[in-house]
Amino acid sequence: MSSSALAIVLGRAGSKGVPGKNVRPIAGRPCAAWTIEMAQRAEAVRAVVVSSDAPELLDLARSMDAMAVDRPAHLAGDTATVDAAARHAVQSVSAGLPWSVDPLTPIVILYANVPVRPGDLIDRAVARLQESGCDSVQSYERVGKHHPLWMVRLDGQSGSLTPWQGTQLNGGIYRRQDLPPAYLPDGGVIALTRRALMLEVDGVEPGPHAFFGSDLRGIISPPGSVVDIDDEVDVLRAEAMLLRGGAHAHR
Repeated sequence: MSSSALAIVLGRAGSKGVPGKNVRPIAGRPCAAWTIEMAQRAEAVRAVVVSSDAPELLDLARSMDAMAVDRPAHLAGDTATVDAAARHAVQSVSAGLPWSVDPLTPIVILYANVPVRPGDLIDRAVARLQESGCDSVQSYERVGKHHPLWMVRLDGQSGSLTPWQGTQLNGGIYRRQDLPPAYLPDGGVIALTRRALMLEVDGVEPGPHAFFGSDLRGIISPPGSVVDIDDEVDVLRAEAMLLRGGAHAHR
């Protein structure tokens, strides 16, 4: 696989669940260092850019020989979107790259607060993007017992409940293994063309996920192989996995 992708690592300074989580030590290293290193090791990635409003994260990027983009405040608040921040990063570095970022150049979006992901995930996503000619590829994990058919609507005052969908509780399904396959985005990777990111794909309706384009594909991560740091339990799980060295294939 040729190195053709531009990887954008996104990490805001603000976090309510785990303050400073992007530079929080995880298994002896800043959380974002795991993502930056994985992007640099991916065969498909030609350059790595870190976009943040956090000086500590930008300093980390420079220390690891990644490009650093100082994200403006209006793209770093709670209402800022992933695609707007990624577009800003691509536009900020494109002119300075020794190679051209054309409409079909793969852009890989990675979250700085995901220190654990399969070692081949980035390359698998870019390969599917290029082989299929689609607009975007996202990684998913198969849902187990937290399946939408087993969810309910629960009245907080009366305690009365109704099925989330349909009329039968649990969709009429008793055994977990009988549930139809369902998948949830796991935060491991998003790979998309520059054209999709820049909202240049024809026929796509406006909306928060318009940057995925019109031809959307997915790849499946092994269960539990991606850890997205949202709370302290995630920190403990990530550290255990990284110290054990099983899930994060850096070797």
